[in-house]
Amino acid sequence: QVQLVESGGGLVQPGGSLRLSCQASGFTYGIGWFRQAPGKKREGVSCISTIDGSTHYDEKVKGRFTISRDGAENMVYLQMNSLKPEDTAVYYCAADVTPTTAQHMCSMARGDYWGQGAQVTVSS
Repeated sequence: QVQLVESGGGLVQPGGSLRLSCQASGFTYGIGWFRQAPGKKREGVSCISTIDGSTHYDEKVKGRFTISRDGAENMVYLQMNSLKPEDTAVYYCAADVTPTTAQHMCSMARGDYWGQGAQVTVSS
């Protein structure tokens, strides 16, 4: 059983920054950030392997978002810079407890456990 607690999110102007945090309890193979905008399907934003630290980013956020992990605190962060209105969505943290890679987890938008979600709104 893995519990995920998210924090962060909010309203920011275009070009601004936000940081999302996810605290995970229990053993995982990967943790990822996913988002879902109204009327759109859920997509993988960025994922990190908790085994080897490898990361994966969706092309739409590459160069703007950074995923990182504090293993000692079981925290995973998503630093979001140069935010655009199209980044507006509910962002979810998810954990995979089966062997996986960061790329597979993100591309399949899968997770065994999910956080409660955090609204990110980018608007002027």
